[in-house]
Amino acid sequence: MAILANRDSTVMIQGISGKQGSLHTKFMLEYGVNIAAGVTPGKGGSEVHGVPVYNSPAEAISMHRSIDAALIMVPAPFVLDAGSKAIQQNIPLIVIITEHVPIHDTMKLKWLAGKNDLKLVGPNTIGVISPGKCKVGIMPASLYSEGRVGIISRSGTMTHEIASSLTRYNTGQSTCVGIGGDPVTGLGFADTMELFLTDEETDLVILIGEIGGFFEEQAASYMKKVKYPKPVFAFIGGKTAPAGKKMGHAGALISGASGTAEAKARLLENAGVSVASTVKELVESVSAYCREGQ
Repeated sequence: MAILANRDSTVMIQGISGKQGSLHTKFMLEYGVNIAAGVTPGKGGSEVHGVPVYNSPAEAISMHRSIDAALIMVPAPFVLDAGSKAIQQNIPLIVIITEHVPIHDTMKLKWLAGKNDLKLVGPNTIGVISPGKCKVGIMPASLYSEGRVGIISRSGTMTHEIASSLTRYNTGQSTCVGIGGDPVTGLGFADTMELFLTDEETDLVILIGEIGGFFEEQAASYMKKVKYPKPVFAFIGGKTAPAGKKMGHAGALISGASGTAEAKARLLENAGVSVASTVKELVESVSAYCREGQ
């Protein structure tokens, strides 16, 4: 059973009537995802690609026995309201694709999700994919393939690059989770590593990190604490980024001596992680490990 979402998962799209919501609903349906409902206030009673649209998550839930995941693709000012309403319906997995969500809104949603024991992914994420089973996100599914490598990433683009490179090496993935590139997100590296820990379909884990924030540091601390038994490989992007300058993501900001790629790599290596200097080295190392079956 894949972590977070699987073949039997039913999905609700919040913001389904928007341009991006409609587009990715189409792609997810083509991938075989069971999209039970969509939500757009004021558009209740309509359909998008055959998916019934409701005015609220509560209305959608009342018409369907259960919803396992909510994919949120509404404009940033409305994310707090959309996420709160999904949480009120106790939807187990909530994935927020939207960028530029105010940090205090994310913090509120993270607290609410944790209080209700729900999984929150994002914001500013590509989502979650278990290749061949389910995707709750916006990633091009053709780049991913079924296998036994788990990926946790702060960068959507690098997730695509590394997953597609692994695929070319005939090394498939069990589940890929984009935790998002913001300073505050729902699930972090450590949280997701804990999910992979008991996943029988995952043999090893890849961390795709970047400068800034404390996600990698938390992962290193977690690994030492639990003596993480599965092999972990990593790549940290942003080695040439100057201190004090934001690079790409809102969370990719070096503060003083902390948050650099070098500092993160050292901490991860001390926790037993094999840290690659380049993406090519990472892909070749992971693929070789899988081929050798060590």
